[in-house]
Amino acid sequence: MSPAAGRPRPGRVPLRLRRAPVPWERQAPTWREAKPGLIADALKRAQGRPSGNWYVVGASRALPPGRTLGVTVAATEVVAWRDGEGRLRAGPGACPHLGAPLRDSPVRCGTLVCHWHGLALDGGPFAGWEPYPAFDDGVLLWVRLDAVGGETPSERPYVPVRPKVRDAVEAVYSGVGRCEPEDVVANRLDPWHGAWFHPYSFVDLTVTGTPSDGAEGDPADDDGFTVDVSFKVAGRLVVPVRARFTAPEPRTVVMHIVAGEGAGSVVETHATPLAPDAHGRPRTAVTEALVAASDRRGFAVARAAAPLLRPLMRASAGRLWRDDLAYAERRWELRDSGRFPG
Repeated sequence: MSPAAGRPRPGRVPLRLRRAPVPWERQAPTWREAKPGLIADALKRAQGRPSGNWYVVGASRALPPGRTLGVTVAATEVVAWRDGEGRLRAGPGACPHLGAPLRDSPVRCGTLVCHWHGLALDGGPFAGWEPYPAFDDGVLLWVRLDAVGGETPSERPYVPVRPKVRDAVEAVYSGVGRCEPEDVVANRLDPWHGAWFHPYSFVDLTVTGTPSDGAEGDPADDDGFTVDVSFKVAGRLVVPVRARFTAPEPRTVVMHIVAGEGAGSVVETHATPLAPDAHGRPRTAVTEALVAASDRRGFAVARAAAPLLRPLMRASAGRLWRDDLAYAERRWELRDSGRFPG
C-alpha cells in the first residue's frame, strides 16, 4: 500500500467518531501478519547499526543545576551534574580517593564536592578521575561509555529528528524492567500488538508497510513499519494518524507521526542496560521522550499549558509501559530458559 493511500488527514477538528466500532474480540487477528522472523530480522538490523557508544541516562529536565544524577550503565557507575554554566558533566560515579558514591555528594557553584573528604570536581580530569563525554540534546541526557559499548566512538549521539523543543510540548517517561535492551526494542518493532494489548489507547490498527527485503545496508528511514491507527480519546471519539516506526541505532526505536493530527510529532524509546538485580537478572531502563507538535493555531495554548500537560503525558506513557514492560520481561524469561518460540 502506498504511504499516501488512505492517509489520515488533519481536519478542522482533530477528533473523529468511530461509526462502526468493532468489539475487541471481533477485531481481525494479527498473529499471521506479525511474523516472528520479520520482527527478528528488524531487531537484528537495528543491533547492527552504530551507536557511537552513547547511552541515554535521563531527562534534561530531571537534572537542574545543583543536583546530581547517578546511574549504573551495565557495570559502569556514572555520575552527572551541571557545571557553573549549566553544561552537562559526567564521569565515574566513585570518588577516586576512597570510592565514595558521588551521586550522594552535593554540587556547589557547579563543582561536585565529595561528601567524604571534600575532593572537588569541576568536570575536568583531576586526581585520577577522568570525565566521560556527555551531551544534552535539550530533551534527553546522553553519556558516552566506550568501554561498555566497544564500538567506534562518535562525537555526538545519533539523536532522532524531532520538532524543535520551543515549538513543541515534550515529556519524558522513565521505567525499569527485568529484561535486556533487545527485549524493549523487539516490543517496539512489533506494531501488530497495539490494538490487542492496549485497547484502552489504540483501535482500528492496520500495519500498512513493513521492511521490504531486509537487505543489509538499508538506511533506517527505508527500513521501518508504517501503521494506520486511531488513538482512543473517550468512548467512540478517536484521533486517526499514520505512524512510522524505525530503529536508528541498537537501543532506540522512534515513532514518527507522518500524517494526521500532530504530523511531525515523535515518540522516542531508548533502552539502557543497568546493573543486574540481586539475583543476577538483567535490568533495563526505558526512557521514552514524547515530543508533540502541531500546526494548529490553538497549539500555542497547549505549549503555554505544558507544565500541566507533562504529568498527563507521562501518566499515559506509564500505563502503556506497564503492559509493554511485562511483554519485554516475558520475552526475556522465555529467551533465558530457551523457550522463546520466535
